[in-house]
Amino acid sequence: MKDSRRSRLFLGLLLAVALVLITVDHRSENTPVFGPLRTIVTSAFGAVERGVSTVTEPIGGFVGALAGAQGSREQITNLKAQNSKLEGELSSQRIDKRRSAELQAMLGLSGLGGYKVVPAQVVARRASPGFEDAVEIDAGTADGIKPDMTVLNGQGLVGRVVRATASTATVVLLCDPASSTGARIENSGELGVISGLGANGNSGRRIMFRLLDSTLPIAAGTRLVSFGSQQGVPYVAGVPIGVIEKVEATPGELTRTAYAKPFADLSSIDVVGVVVEGPKRDPRDALLPQAPKPAAKPKPKPKPATTALPGQQAQPQIARPGVTNPETGPGNPAPRNTRPDSRPENTSPENVSPEDTAPENTAPGNARTTDRENRGPAEPVRGREGETSIPDDEAA
Repeated sequence: MKDSRRSRLFLGLLLAVALVLITVDHRSENTPVFGPLRTIVTSAFGAVERGVSTVTEPIGGFVGALAGAQGSREQITNLKAQNSKLEGELSSQRIDKRRSAELQAMLGLSGLGGYKVVPAQVVARRASPGFEDAVEIDAGTADGIKPDMTVLNGQGLVGRVVRATASTATVVLLCDPASSTGARIENSGELGVISGLGANGNSGRRIMFRLLDSTLPIAAGTRLVSFGSQQGVPYVAGVPIGVIEKVEATPGELTRTAYAKPFADLSSIDVVGVVVEGPKRDPRDALLPQAPKPAAKPKPKPKPATTALPGQQAQPQIARPGVTNPETGPGNPAPRNTRPDSRPENTSPENVSPEDTAPENTAPGNARTTDRENRGPAEPVRGREGETSIPDDEAA
């Protein structure tokens, strides 16, 4: 449409009509003329709007998704990176917490024994020339570590240093077949030798102990500590080694063989301490863990007392030789008439045997008395089916 005077006049007229309609509609909302008309127009335009919205809404959503797809991909990538970072931090915190606990246990053991140690961490497990079970630690000669030094952790003896560089050192484990050390039995001066079993020791979970005196008794549960070497090289004294699990019978040999479980888990070691200076005094058995208490034996349950029911006679007590009567006390005779086979007093003559009618006191020299001397004339006794019977002595 061209910008002319006529067009401007037409637009102004339309605007004026719109304003008039709006004003009239606002002021006459409840009038009977404009009210129904307004409702009809609103319903018609509402239906048109709903139809248009139903058609255009999926198209608009698809266009919006295409427009924001790039931003969503970037957000997903950022969230995945943050998730991986948080998982790594959580894993590191767990490892640090475990290492902190191991370090505290190792420092506590070395402090109790009077050892001066250099903490180190195992960085690799590798075989060394001449040895099968060895590990690499991240401390060396720059930290004061030299070959033939004792290595321990928070549980007990681990091994000894065999090679050292400026920043690393190689430690041969106690379970290596070429490794051996002197050991002493707890609370005793009896000595023996600890040797590694290698692959035969279930990945370091079992070592061999040979007692030098084959006549001495040794049992499962006996605990061992290091005997120590001269000037603490290569092993210092008093470090816990393990507990004996099995004793092998070796008849005719000069030594006795046993198998022990090391206190230190040699299959998964992380934080260790290298003893650079031994104790001034042998700690003996002070570093051994507390021995487990034996299980308490269960107490026998008391037998419930039997109570006689109303109308039922209680079972008689039978006195046995050498058994104290609980009612009369020690040394008192048991009450008489305690036989379980005692017969009732009122019985018929037919059911009474001669043994039951014999008097109790029949020893020689005792006068025998009869009931006939103390009773009056005999009375007839009624037997079965109403028959009357007379005792034999009266009949005679």
